This record gives sequence, C-alpha cells and structure tokens, in this order.
Amino acid sequence: MEHRYLGRSGLRVPVLSFGTGTFGGQGDFFKAWGQTDVAEARRLLDVALDAGVNLFDSADIYSHGAAESILGEALKGRARDSYLISTKATFRFGDGENEVGSSRQHLLRSVDASLKRLGTDYIDLFQLHGFDARTPIEETLSTLDDLVRAGKLRYLGVSNFSGWHLMKSLALAERYGWSRYVAHQAYYSLIGRDYEWELMPLGLDQGVGAVVWSPLGWGRLTGKIRRGQPLPETSRLHVTADKGPPVDEEYLYRVVDALDEIAADTGKTVPQIALNWLLQRPTVATVVIGARNEEQLKQNLGAVGWNLSAEQVAKLDAASARDKAYPYWHQSGFAERNPSPV
Repeated sequence: MEHRYLGRSGLRVPVLSFGTGTFGGQGDFFKAWGQTDVAEARRLLDVALDAGVNLFDSADIYSHGAAESILGEALKGRARDSYLISTKATFRFGDGENEVGSSRQHLLRSVDASLKRLGTDYIDLFQLHGFDARTPIEETLSTLDDLVRAGKLRYLGVSNFSGWHLMKSLALAERYGWSRYVAHQAYYSLIGRDYEWELMPLGLDQGVGAVVWSPLGWGRLTGKIRRGQPLPETSRLHVTADKGPPVDEEYLYRVVDALDEIAADTGKTVPQIALNWLLQRPTVATVVIGARNEEQLKQNLGAVGWNLSAEQVAKLDAASARDKAYPYWHQSGFAERNPSPV
C-alpha cells in the first residue's frame, strides 16, 4: 500500500482509507448505505489492515453515533499505534440550540462524545463536517487548537468548505499561531470535477491534502449503471440519489462508456479504474472507499499497485470534461500565467 504525506504535515496516510458510513444502518438514509454490525466490521477491518489500509474515517452523524461506536468496538484489542482514526463533527446532533455548528460549546462536547464512542484517548484527524458561518472563525480555530494542545486531537481538517472558507481559516491560524488545517475532505470523482477549479489550486498552494469522499460518484461508478438499464435492486441510489451530488444522465453514460473501453483494455473493473484515476491527481492524499461486504472491499483494494497510462488518463479527462463556471472559464484562457493544476 502506497503512503503519502497528509498535506503539509508529517503524517503519512495510506492512499486508500476505509469509510464507515455503512456501519450501523440507523435511519432510512444510512440503512440504504449499509447495515454493518460489529462482527462484520471486525472482518472488514481485518481485510483492510492486511492490505495496508489503516486509516478509518467516520463522523458523529453516521447512524447518529452508531458508526463510531461500531468502529470503536471493532478496533478493540488492536495496538492503538497500528491504525489511524479520522472523524467529523459540526452537523446537527440533537434538538438543542447548541447541538449544531462549530462553536466552542458544540465542539468540546462533540469531541468528548466521539472519543467515548470510539473508545480512544485521541483522534488522529478531526475534521469540521461543514462551514459554520454563524460562529466566528477565531472561536472555532482557538477551540481546535486547545484540543490539539490537550492531546485529544492530532491533526485538523475540514470538509465541504468553499475556497474562501478554507483560505480565511488558514490565514487566521497563521496570524495567531494556531494549529492549521492540513486536510480537506472533499467530493471529487470522474463525474464531479468541480474540486479542480479552486480547491485543488488552493490545496497545492497552501499544503492542504485532499481526503476524497464518494470517489465513485455517489455509487454511480460501480460498473452496474449503464445506459438503458434499470438501477440494480441493491443500489443505495433508490433512496439517496436526491441527497448526493447531482449528475446529468447522458454525461454519466459518456463517462461510463470511456470506463468500459479502458476496462476492456486493462482487465480492471470500472470502480478500480475510477479510483486509480483519482490517485493520479494533484493534492490527493487518500481516497475514502466504502464497502457493504468483503467482496466490494477487496475489489476496491484492487485500485492500487498499478497505474493507468497517460493515454488512458487523457481519454477519461476528455470524457468527463465539463464547462466551467465563471471566473474559472475566463482564467483558463490565461494559462500562460494561470496554469491548470491538471
């Protein structure tokens, strides 16, 4: 398993990490993702660790805490320094006025609750799940810095931030000498390349590594979705399609056609090719893979140990190209001084 530095930090992470969104299955939304219990989770972690995948990603809202609890149980008995845990908070976790956001009140309670559910004294990578425009950034950053100094958090990151959200936070951290964000957990896939427009150049400039979520386009690049065919019965898209990143169907089929051509040439599966493409993109530190079962996990693990050719990457780039929003289309006309990161 290849390892990379997480942004501008000294932490080395595997290029594939394991997401626990399928753990627990509480509520209709997460039930559609999966219903992995402790026994199955323990088996999946065994497979992942044997392959060198030792970073496990969760969040407090995944099955309302159940995913973290199952992960903690499944990790019991393993040496703490043999694996890394990342988790997230910010989204609403209860009905109270202060049970949401990135305030000092909510973050302190959230981190302690996650530590208890995970059964650990510290979290290797803690990420804000979204930007809280109601709380002063200084309050959020100073609280996170206190938690780092207290030894409860090792590294900090964010998720789903706009470019200015992240840049302002980095500037304030530098001004006051607080711990800075080294990771951005962002949506990025062959059918969702908006990350490249602003967040990727920012990551390159500021040393923020991408932790990629939903690398298979919200379950659309599994190899089971094709033009003129109904959704598979087991697809989570039956329940979650309108809650994830939108995609035009004809665009999706165009990308899948290119993936099928390369699959025929390489003998690799559609998901393996889609994941391998991501691993060759700038700033990508780790790609979060999920799996309902051992078969899916092992298939996704087959995305490493080989690389697409330059010609194959170019074919996928062309098939997945989209018109950019302003000012990015305008900036692309000034490539002499404003080069594209890819």
